[in-house]
Amino acid sequence: MSFTARPLACMATALALAIPAQAFAVEPLDTFSVRLSGYVSTFDTSVRADGETERGTPVDLHRDLGLDKDNIIANIGLTWRPWEHHEFGLGYYTQSADKTRVTQRDIEFDGTLYQAQSTVRAESDIDAYEAYYVWWAASNERWALGPRFGLVWYRLKLGLALEVDANGNQVGGSISNDVSADLPAPTIGGSWRWAFHDDWRMSADAGYFSVNVNDVDGSVYFGRLGIEWFPWERSGFLLDYTISKIKVDATKSDFDGNVDFKDSGLRLGYVYRF
Repeated sequence: MSFTARPLACMATALALAIPAQAFAVEPLDTFSVRLSGYVSTFDTSVRADGETERGTPVDLHRDLGLDKDNIIANIGLTWRPWEHHEFGLGYYTQSADKTRVTQRDIEFDGTLYQAQSTVRAESDIDAYEAYYVWWAASNERWALGPRFGLVWYRLKLGLALEVDANGNQVGGSISNDVSADLPAPTIGGSWRWAFHDDWRMSADAGYFSVNVNDVDGSVYFGRLGIEWFPWERSGFLLDYTISKIKVDATKSDFDGNVDFKDSGLRLGYVYRF
């Protein structure tokens, strides 16, 4: 480099340092957002429904009853940050499945024995309601971090109806059982947001909770990792992976038994934010 070029290079460097960095187009946190997505979910669920005198058989909804474990369902979510460091969120989705199948083993369900080689119709409905609160204790223009308090309330309904008994006699569903379980899944954990580029943002949430109160004994795990892309100022796209696992024993009036429930999958959707 020549003697004349050196001062010019130093001046250019000084100007570059003096000019402030361009502000990120997407902030780590939104004041309000709406998320509409398709949830490619996988449910891995086992239910044991005890009768008044007999202990039930743990029933795998996919392996024993043939209910599909992979589904594509609609999901909606809202977030609202009325104050700088306080965010609230809501979410909801629902799914239903039914299947008629010949059982491969004896199943004791809610006090009724369904013998092997019986034709049984199974129906399941799952509704999931989510609510959470995050206190963004630490944040700047690129990232935010804070404790998270969440609750996902699963409402699980499962019904079995005997269509043909083990001897080949048509029963037509005259023998049936229906159980429903409300599974509150509270979690305490943390949330993180990172606007790593002008129109890209990453996020992560995690939580855990264990409860042993009165007639409920169980544990809950929750995790989510996602990325968002905003080609426009107010709207963009999201892709994330979510997993929630609940294992609970209950002796309640509406449900006596055990549920081992795992909900995981990918969500791809649209985000509107401001």
